Amino acid sequence: MPGKNIDSSTKKSKTKLIRIYLAPAWWHVDSLNSAHKVLKNLKNFTQAFFKFYRFCLGNRGTPFMSQTESKRVTIIGAGPAGLTAAYLLSKKGVPVTVLEADPIYVGGISKTVKYKDFRFDIGGHRFFSKSKEVEDFWTEILPNDMLHRPRSSRIYYRGKFFSYPLKPMEALFKLGILESILCVLSYSLYQLLPVKNPKNFEDWVSNQFGKRLFNIFFKTYTEKVWGMNCKEISADWAAQRIKGLSLFSAVINALKPKPKSRDKMIKTLIDSFRYPRKGPGMMWETCAERIKAMGGKIEMGKTVTHSAYDAQSKLWKVTYKDGNGKTEFIESHHLISTAAIRDLATGLHPSLTPQTLKSANSLKYRDFVTVAVILKDRNLFDDNWIYIHDPKVTVGRVQNFKSWSPELVPNPSLCCYGLEYFCFEGDGLWASDDAKLIELAKKELQLIGLAMAEDILDGCVVRQKKAYPVYDEEYSNHVEKVKSELESRFPTLHLIGRNGMHKYNNQDHAMMTAMLCAENIMAGKKIYDLWNVNQDAEYHESGNAGELKIISERLVPKKAALEDGEQKAA
Repeated sequence: MPGKNIDSSTKKSKTKLIRIYLAPAWWHVDSLNSAHKVLKNLKNFTQAFFKFYRFCLGNRGTPFMSQTESKRVTIIGAGPAGLTAAYLLSKKGVPVTVLEADPIYVGGISKTVKYKDFRFDIGGHRFFSKSKEVEDFWTEILPNDMLHRPRSSRIYYRGKFFSYPLKPMEALFKLGILESILCVLSYSLYQLLPVKNPKNFEDWVSNQFGKRLFNIFFKTYTEKVWGMNCKEISADWAAQRIKGLSLFSAVINALKPKPKSRDKMIKTLIDSFRYPRKGPGMMWETCAERIKAMGGKIEMGKTVTHSAYDAQSKLWKVTYKDGNGKTEFIESHHLISTAAIRDLATGLHPSLTPQTLKSANSLKYRDFVTVAVILKDRNLFDDNWIYIHDPKVTVGRVQNFKSWSPELVPNPSLCCYGLEYFCFEGDGLWASDDAKLIELAKKELQLIGLAMAEDILDGCVVRQKKAYPVYDEEYSNHVEKVKSELESRFPTLHLIGRNGMHKYNNQDHAMMTAMLCAENIMAGKKIYDLWNVNQDAEYHESGNAGELKIISERLVPKKAALEDGEQKAA
């Protein structure tokens, strides 16, 4: 009999221990024989408990996990959208891991590249938003490092520089009386007989400015940017980027006194903006450090190859490679993607349908090369950038980084220009070696009249993949097909940001999709439809910087549950 040779004191001691650790009355024991039965049952109970624990871990979290711990999140991409989501979720205590393919820089296209103590922006980023939440976010990250900079840009056309926004008297003088009269007549004709329901970029802009001004100030530059005829570009892009701006509004804004309040100022015509003193990358590098300080992880040089979703456990398994080709994976409850839809779709498991994959692979992107040229500062121009509308040169835009912030240039006697060449990955420009690109930049700077050969000291080349999602005539149908299947099959996959949603948005709009995505994850349900951000070409609505709040009907989405009638009544 068990316990027969155990002395009385030992038996009492063991019984006492069992009573202490198994305190509930239904586990009370009075003998070692009963204790053995309880221990056997306890073993069965423990096994059953851990089965239940694993079930909860994969589905709803457990009684021993906090609500935030059961929302582990993986984010693909450390650009503005990805880091905004990571920051806000980290503040709520949610475990976050960000996977960034770039081995050095965070910020995506908003990074600041460093070369011999020079810093330069990739694409130019004005920090201006109608959203209070976005403005407050920037201030929270860099409370003492944001400069207020004047907005200054011009257009180069036929060897002359035109202010942008256009100044009527200056344009009249530089175009000549005859050309100006023809422009006004062309504009008047399109006001009387506009193209009904314009579908392409050329028709939309001609309605706003007239065909003659379209040919002078829009056609060449736009076709350089997109590498396609303006008739092949969807009108959505024009409506999204320059809504509210026409020849009439440009003239009115030029003639009337500038208001102290910007209640009704068109965002295209803003006259000042904020800018981090060491470039936009300063914002996102600081944001990344704060995420890590809160316990979040940012893995650099990690390229995502596959994203597998298990419908039973409701877990994501994201596989990625490091710079040495080593494969690793991470599991999470939610996956946020800022990667190009085309790249994400091809790596999903279970695989998308062949039709949806075809749509994803049909989405196009425009890439560009920035050639940063270091030269002696002769004060030849102080604009933020100049749009090059001359077909005789390949460059599309020239930036003056010193005009954005003096701290981007370490030596006050020097300046640094950024020449932007728009191209497709793999074409002649993209494949050119750095030395040839620097020589091309030097030559074109001299042709435009912005530099002398003897003043140019050095140069650096940066290639940026997928800088702009292309708005061709079929893009919206392709995006809709992908979006519909993803939402029906992958409920915890969230697409945010410019490439993540294939929307040619500015930085602040990409950030807003991230903010609302974080709200949805914390709520455990779809409160906001992220696809309503910046939808219906509502990009340039009126308002002061920081005026609109998250409940705005235009810059931010309605709640998903609302019907059309309720939206209109709101």
